[in-house]
Amino acid sequence: MTKILMQISKLFLGIVFLVAGINGYFVIFGLEPFIATSPEAMALFELKYLLVAEKSLEVICGILLIINQFIPLAVAILSPITANIFLLHLFLDHSFLPLAFMLVITLGYLLFYYRKNFKSLLERKPGPS
Repeated sequence: MTKILMQISKLFLGIVFLVAGINGYFVIFGLEPFIATSPEAMALFELKYLLVAEKSLEVICGILLIINQFIPLAVAILSPITANIFLLHLFLDHSFLPLAFMLVITLGYLLFYYRKNFKSLLERKPGPS
């Protein structure tokens, strides 16, 4: 049951971030996005380089999650992005709050599932390699 839930979580996050990243590139290139974007979120991306950086990371991490490679790295990179998405929709634009909540729950589950991979990051005084 746990492995099935983990696989579903990876696939869900992978698809959401891959699609959101590609949708962001439509905005970057001045095309009409195929999924509605939050005006509040777009206002935060006045400087295009930040949008390019975030959407590139979303596409790369989405692909990594879908192909089941470097999962802890993808989860670590997506953690601050997910936190930002959740806080933006919690305080500024409630339209995508249910999706943002699902992202937090799903990413939290993957963080818990792969907690052993992150344990060494919390060492106060790491030993020699």
